[in-house]
Amino acid sequence: MIEALFNQPNYVATKKMMDATALRQEAIASNLANSETPGYKRIDVATSFKEELNQALSGGSAEQIAQTDPRLAVDETAVSHGRDGNTVQMENELLKMNQNSLAHAVEARILTASMSRLRLAISGK
Repeated sequence: MIEALFNQPNYVATKKMMDATALRQEAIASNLANSETPGYKRIDVATSFKEELNQALSGGSAEQIAQTDPRLAVDETAVSHGRDGNTVQMENELLKMNQNSLAHAVEARILTASMSRLRLAISGK
């Protein structure tokens, strides 16, 4: 019975989005660490993940949502602004890091609210 509470499509989708933000944070850290590495190509969560998650959400099945997995890929839209071929722009990475932190905070708040409602239902307090 308790598993049904954690298999709701919205709950599963929020957890998947948190997985993606955690993975994106790793990508940003890697990008920042390699911002001076010649030939380094910027990485990010694959754009196909967003499409897969949206498709799974439209299906409404928690199992389908759970099967989506974020993964890292080279950002094909990033272009080099120098002669070294590096596609990382420090300012953009810092901006993306702030956006990612905000997204993670919102997702954590959604899961916290869900757990608070569960605690209220169990304890009555």
